Amino acid sequence: MSPESQVRSATPAEIRRRLDRGEDLLLIDVREAEELAIASIEGALPRPLSRAAEWLDTLPREGEIVIFCHHGIRSMHAALALAQRGHRNLINLTGGIDLWSIEADPSIPRY
Repeated sequence: MSPESQVRSATPAEIRRRLDRGEDLLLIDVREAEELAIASIEGALPRPLSRAAEWLDTLPREGEIVIFCHHGIRSMHAALALAQRGHRNLINLTGGIDLWSIEADPSIPRY
């Protein structure tokens, strides 16, 4: 299977519903520190894409991992890198934290 076929997409509204139901999802935020200072999703682990070599091989292989960035491009790169390393339960958050602030939590600032 290609790495692309291992990464699913989900909207912020879908992920928010799953979190509200108590589903165990690991949220990984691949934005940089200066972006995290502006907006973040509670419970998400900061793992900057610029430092991916330091953390890509440290994530658990069991459970679902939801990866996000500002709009969804950098997170897709991270998800594909994880898929190449054998991860199979990967979700790229469509629209990133920007769409999250519209669909799931308007209290999160947009930038």
